[in-house]
Amino acid sequence: HVQLVESGGESVQAGGSLRLSCEASEFIYSSLCMGWFRQAPGKEREGVACIDSDADTTYAEDVLGRFTISQNNAKNTVYLQMNSLKPEDTAVYYCAAKYGGCTLHATDFNYWGRGTQVTVS
Repeated sequence: HVQLVESGGESVQAGGSLRLSCEASEFIYSSLCMGWFRQAPGKEREGVACIDSDADTTYAEDVLGRFTISQNNAKNTVYLQMNSLKPEDTAVYYCAAKYGGCTLHATDFNYWGRGTQVTVS
């Protein structure tokens, strides 16, 4: 059972940057896909980015070129570097994990953190 804890969310001005971190309770095994999702008020949870054990990444179209997902297996940590932030990026950001191939579909993920709030004004 993987436990995930996010951190790094805060309020920033448009155009600014933030780095979110997600610490996993156990070693990020080779079969584990790690993902970042977000949910704005009144909207469905949407996939932002994911990374597999080969460090292959997938991004949602509206964050491509602005956000970067990475992982440090030695620290059991996954990061989301967010640059050129826009007000529409405001949401609660969640870290998630699943075994098997990577997707940006929230329903495919089995393990979730509690989220961290990002507010861009």
